[in-house]
Amino acid sequence: MPDVKLVGLRKSYGDIKAADGLDLEVKDGEYLCVLGPTGAGKTTLLRMISGLLVPDKGKIFFDGKDFTRMETEERKAALLSQTYALFPQLTVEENIMFGLDIRGADEKLKEQVLISMLDLVRLSGRSEAYPRELSGGMQQRTALARALASGADLLLLDEPLRALDARLRISLRIELRSLVKTLKMTAIHVTHDQDEALVMADRVAVIRDGRILQIGTPKEIWDEPDTPFVANFVGQSNFFTGEVMQSSPYTLLRTPEGTVLKGRSSDLAPGTTAVLGVKIGNTDLSKERKGYLKAKVERIIFEGRNLHVDMMMDNGQRISSKVPSWRKGKIAPGDVVDIYWEESKGTVFPMPPNGLENELKVE
Repeated sequence: MPDVKLVGLRKSYGDIKAADGLDLEVKDGEYLCVLGPTGAGKTTLLRMISGLLVPDKGKIFFDGKDFTRMETEERKAALLSQTYALFPQLTVEENIMFGLDIRGADEKLKEQVLISMLDLVRLSGRSEAYPRELSGGMQQRTALARALASGADLLLLDEPLRALDARLRISLRIELRSLVKTLKMTAIHVTHDQDEALVMADRVAVIRDGRILQIGTPKEIWDEPDTPFVANFVGQSNFFTGEVMQSSPYTLLRTPEGTVLKGRSSDLAPGTTAVLGVKIGNTDLSKERKGYLKAKVERIIFEGRNLHVDMMMDNGQRISSKVPSWRKGKIAPGDVVDIYWEESKGTVFPMPPNGLENELKVE
């Protein structure tokens, strides 16, 4: 199981920077999810690690050895694409054995690997089936078995669950992670789905415009985002701008309208222009209790366990909240409600150099 270290990787396609000084370390045996929007550079990252792309600049290390210019077959890395790329004319068995056949492995080894892989991915009864005869989940498991049978130490997963229906995606998240952990492999899994990353990863690396913005455990990424973009991409947030009045024991932020908001303690000096972000699930609404802000309910969307409430403040800013669905009927469009949150749930950021609107933009 290799450690993987990427140092200053750069890769451009004309004016587009798919990797822009990208740095990343993946630990031995870790399941790392790289999370980011479309066009952030996720697939380029995997293709450079696998050897299918050579970076314009930078270095790729496996266990401290420079593999930047090494051939693909020397890296012992298996890339599983989002389309699975199964050979339609080959059976499940033939697809799984393809890598060993190419390498000329002996028949005894191939038989042992095949039995082991079919049992591992629970396809023992479908070894003679063709891809067109399989469900999406079975195709995914076939492609995974083929990658594992190649003898790879490093598994590279490019949105592997994207083509599946929602219910199947949820069930396969746990199966895939469990399988990788059972085999004690190192895995790098790229996705744009925050729920997928939070459920599956040991650590999450958030990527944007070819750069890693933050890396940490799912809880750290959710509770302690480093930037407004991370706060909004990993769980939707409301944002309020203003001037810092004090930073300790908690931060007080005064908005242009004179409203004073509270957030976690920060190191920003009084007088600094700042942004306070609060996850919409951490806000609460009341028609009796006085809160930080008032807003008029515009619409309520039933989401099963929760109600998603969209509101408009007097200054024209739209904000949202999630409240338990048992409150259905207790809040209605047209109601004016107070909005509040625990100060520990508000994160204060310096004002981004390019402005808040550009910071939050997803291309």
